[in-house]
Amino acid sequence: MMKSNPVVHFEIYVEDMTRAKAFYEAVFETRLEQMPNPTPEMEMDMWFFPMDKDTGMSSYGAGGMLIKMDGFTPGGGGTLVYFGCDDCAVQAARAAEHGGTVFQEKTSIGEHGFCAVVRDTEGNLIGLHSMK
Repeated sequence: MMKSNPVVHFEIYVEDMTRAKAFYEAVFETRLEQMPNPTPEMEMDMWFFPMDKDTGMSSYGAGGMLIKMDGFTPGGGGTLVYFGCDDCAVQAARAAEHGGTVFQEKTSIGEHGFCAVVRDTEGNLIGLHSMK
């Protein structure tokens, strides 16, 4: 049986880690934390978004990271990750100010709040969600 919040982790692939890290830290006003490479035979550069390290189901959402790794490229694909925001229009504006573009302005989704979609500096589409 699937749990109510089935996603437990996400990865956003990047080509230029310095540029991508600066973009996400500016848009979400946060700091990413570097993760040591767990697989030395594979060259990887990984930076985690802040997350609750409690592995129990008491927290909402999923942890994730930016990752630069051979064989994985950024760009539009079939999966869209949504980040929770207080007001998704604020983060959409920050995305545009820091090298990204707004793909879809803040849009009402009825009783489920609002969403916007932006393209990051690496060409990835990311979603933004808020209740106001």
